[in-house]
Amino acid sequence: MSKELGYLQMAYGKCMELVKGDLTEEQVDVIVNAANQWLQHGAGVAGAIIQKGGSVIQKESNEWIARYGFITRDKPAYTNAGKLPCRYVIHAVGPVWGEGEEEEKLYRAIRGALNLAVELKAQTLSIPPISTGIFGFPKEKAAPIFYSAINEFWLSEPDCLLNKIRITIIDDPTATVFLNALDQWKKEDHSDGNNGS
Repeated sequence: MSKELGYLQMAYGKCMELVKGDLTEEQVDVIVNAANQWLQHGAGVAGAIIQKGGSVIQKESNEWIARYGFITRDKPAYTNAGKLPCRYVIHAVGPVWGEGEEEEKLYRAIRGALNLAVELKAQTLSIPPISTGIFGFPKEKAAPIFYSAINEFWLSEPDCLLNKIRITIIDDPTATVFLNALDQWKKEDHSDGNNGS
């Protein structure tokens, strides 16, 4: 069962929620998978998605790679969701900490996933804290990048159908960091439509 930790009304009345829960149980149109560029879903979030969603997700991922090649941050992949309660899974590849330009790469991975969600006509989306697990991206640095990427996405897409984004986190330490960062975000000025609530 998901637990809402925080809420932010963003640009143009769009809603971002910070949630403690299991991404694979999210009843939204789209969830985002923290994938690798060759879409082999073995461990972490990706492994849990395959375990609960079924082998069709890996099968479609293999077909995507065969057709289009490795995914990029700007151009993620998507598959059907198998047995998951959502409609689609977007497979986004975040940076590994230490490879260089990690902050820009994380921002692009988030924006790429959100742009694809618009193409899929999604109204609701859940995204995990990409790159903050085995890829080693510091949680304290990642959280404000998520908030900026989401807010700036909505500033650039005011008429899109996507009106709710849930950052869904399964572990307490990461959830605490993101909640503290959200409290700080609310105190800052992110003009052009954003107002913390």
